[in-house]
Amino acid sequence: MTEEAARSLSMAAMRARGFGESEAAATVEALLDAERDGLPSHGLSRLPFYLDQAASGKVRATAIPLVEVDGAVVRVDAGHGLAFPAVAEGLAAGLCQVRESGLVAISIARSHHFGVAGAPVEAAARQGLMAMAFSNAPAAMAPWGGNRPLYGTNPIAFACPRRDAEPLLIDLSLSRVARGKVMLAKKQGQPIPDDWALDIEGRPTTDADAALAGSMIPAGDAKGAALALMVELLTAGLAGSHFGFQASSFFDAEGEAPSIAQLILLFDPARFSSGFLEHAETLFAAMQDQPGVRLPGERRYRLRREGGGQLTLPTALVAALEAHAEIG
Repeated sequence: MTEEAARSLSMAAMRARGFGESEAAATVEALLDAERDGLPSHGLSRLPFYLDQAASGKVRATAIPLVEVDGAVVRVDAGHGLAFPAVAEGLAAGLCQVRESGLVAISIARSHHFGVAGAPVEAAARQGLMAMAFSNAPAAMAPWGGNRPLYGTNPIAFACPRRDAEPLLIDLSLSRVARGKVMLAKKQGQPIPDDWALDIEGRPTTDADAALAGSMIPAGDAKGAALALMVELLTAGLAGSHFGFQASSFFDAEGEAPSIAQLILLFDPARFSSGFLEHAETLFAAMQDQPGVRLPGERRYRLRREGGGQLTLPTALVAALEAHAEIG
């Protein structure tokens, strides 16, 4: 399917479910970006879940993000709508403020699935800023030594501008893999590697259903679990939103809104020291001097360049989007 055909179908499905034009466009473009970057677990496969939740009222399709600027703090209320419009509005406000203060924190409350965490920080880096992003998520990971999930897989992303090159981009989940990959394996009826998750009894499993009922394994074991706790406090703690163990599923149309949170930090390097870009390049050059080393983000950019405007989507996904679109 061409990207344009996928965009048209996705927009029609979102309109049919009551989303406004700008909110639908922010969401569809974010999902298409994930497809281009070789991240289908965070791409259009997510859209039917959003649409089902809009139909049930778990996601508020008519929500319009509310932005409040308080000096170097930007507060955004997503209003139980999707995260992408709230992130876009918060980032726009933050980009205006950061040139004045040098550092801005964007806190997004009552939000939903963050998508690819690297997207907003990459956008900031293309404006010459360093940026970090954090999101919590519904519980999928137990605290280290525990057996009941309390934390989400809680992605962290970081981007740094470069001189005459694509930004450095780090984007990772605090579980060994993103939970969306397990959900994708379940939908496709495929096994998962035995080091991704534990079943409800705490045993390694290759069964996606058992993994989803159990707990994801944290990246770095105890260190990853500690970082996930940190993200819970930086996001939901600061925003007054749901911690992971309080949040409902991103994949279930029933129940109350997940009401999770995000935090995006923007730094203007020019306010800290002069010649940052040149100084940073000395580190990147030292890395690239070693055979086999590539800078984080290079693979994603390569896949994006090679896409050619075509997407390969599961037939069932296309059928689901068509069914939603026909409602309108």
